[in-house]
Amino acid sequence: MKVEKIDHIGIAVESIDDWIGFYRDILGLDYTGSEEVAEQKVRVAFLTIGESRIELLEPTSPDSPIAGFLEKRGGGMHHIALKVDDIEEALIRHKKSGARLIDETPRIGAHGTRIAFIHPKASGGVLLELCQKL
Repeated sequence: MKVEKIDHIGIAVESIDDWIGFYRDILGLDYTGSEEVAEQKVRVAFLTIGESRIELLEPTSPDSPIAGFLEKRGGGMHHIALKVDDIEEALIRHKKSGARLIDETPRIGAHGTRIAFIHPKASGGVLLELCQKL
């Protein structure tokens, strides 16, 4: 397994519409679109910064994990996503090391990307998302 780069940084927000202007118009990042990820009960918007992106995450339901995050912590950084070349191998490696996983098998995220999360207790307090584009 090889970590290729930081794919994106996820930022939880109450409303994408309230924040898209800051990232697009004030910071000058390129807005590449938004979509709803029904399985995760979230709407996402991506903005490009160099080879990486910022992902704004807005809950679409009160029982969304992002809604829970916002209720407990307020808006802010939610996760760091690492692009990997083989997500299954990455999960096996983490599991063998004893790292606590949120997902033991990949699921589908935005843009059809295969994703899996590593629990913050296994990574120094940061929620890590592994992602592999198909």
